[in-house]
Amino acid sequence: MINSIDFICVGKSESPTYFMKKNFLTYSIIGAMLLGVAVGYFIHSTGQQEYITTYSGNIKLLATIFIRLVQMIIAPLVFSTLVVGIAKLGDVKAVSRLGGKSMLWFFTASLISLLIGLVMVNYFEPGVGMNLAVADSSGVADVTGKTQSFSLQNFVEHIVPKSVFEAMATNEILQLVVFSIFFGIALSGMGQYGYPLIKALDVVAHVVLKMVGYVMMTAPLGVFGAISAVIATRGLDILLTYARYFGAFIAGIGALWVVLMAVGYLVLGKRLWELLQRLFGSMVIAFSTTSSEAVFPKLTEELKRFGCNERIVSFILPLGYSFNLDGSMMYMTFASIFIAQVYGIELDLGTQLTMLLVLMLSSKGVAGVPRASLVVVAATCGMFDIPVEGIALILPIDHFCDMFRSATNVLGNGLATTAVSKWEGELAEPREKVVAEVV
Repeated sequence: MINSIDFICVGKSESPTYFMKKNFLTYSIIGAMLLGVAVGYFIHSTGQQEYITTYSGNIKLLATIFIRLVQMIIAPLVFSTLVVGIAKLGDVKAVSRLGGKSMLWFFTASLISLLIGLVMVNYFEPGVGMNLAVADSSGVADVTGKTQSFSLQNFVEHIVPKSVFEAMATNEILQLVVFSIFFGIALSGMGQYGYPLIKALDVVAHVVLKMVGYVMMTAPLGVFGAISAVIATRGLDILLTYARYFGAFIAGIGALWVVLMAVGYLVLGKRLWELLQRLFGSMVIAFSTTSSEAVFPKLTEELKRFGCNERIVSFILPLGYSFNLDGSMMYMTFASIFIAQVYGIELDLGTQLTMLLVLMLSSKGVAGVPRASLVVVAATCGMFDIPVEGIALILPIDHFCDMFRSATNVLGNGLATTAVSKWEGELAEPREKVVAEVV
């Protein structure tokens, strides 16, 4: 009887009150998204360009505030949870085992995502016969300017930090992960002498997670600002103008989801549906704000509540945000070959497969870079003599594609973390089953 009481007390965060609050936030976000579309379209329909520009610039500040609040807590959360997770694993062998399993998932998922993009763009050929007159080159410099230093040296610099404080200040997650791995292994090797610091960092992690709840209360405002601004500027007609491109892209995302769901069902069985319910709120936020980074703290909590081992979540999830962006990977091959089709450049199968491998490696070096997918696409086009100016063709629709990319990235990382937890035998049973067994 005592055990059952203890269990119920430990699981009190899963009470009906918790679910009511969680659902209220999710419904608020969806409502904010729909309201943003309506208000944005109303502003756009006025036709007063100066007013539209002013409105979009001001209302987008709501999204900027929300994103910056989330970015504020990412660095301390990644550092504290990853170091504690590694230190609690106990030895380098356990870290290596987890790292090997996670990298196997990450690179396999990346390869499948890239291949799906390759197949879809060749099947639908959305760029064939497209009118170049629709291109708007106003934003090209912003993207292509970031590719000037894109090289092996740039790749290494994005992985190995020269200062952990610089990595924290710029939210370079991959660099922070590298430092945290070294720090966690060293702390683990100190034995009992390092326990006080492990305990202190564990407290820091819980404090930051408490902050997450407060930050997420501002999510509906951020969603409203992001959606309203882009609809006010672009209008709904942009979806009709780019229907062929967007439709082919959605088909690719749909195919990727089928693969991810099938693999997820093989690993998790019927618990996949429970996981999707857990991830739904995070995916809506990522979809609305076009930022999978914005839901990192919330995703961490949801995976733990689902039953994933805390140490594994702290280790796998930060790695996933650098190595396992499935939606973005699919988009990279799709967009690169689309631009080649627009300019009538024929790419044989060997060249396309080479491009796929280049994207597989180069995409790992731009984690945390704004509009990272477009940066990689621009760099890849330059390597294969495809006019980089073709980026201008996809800039107007990129925001809407980024919505689906971001939501897919969240799904992919959620599945990766739960899969590794399952393989390690560290995935807790559903709460209802445990209660029945204890009672």
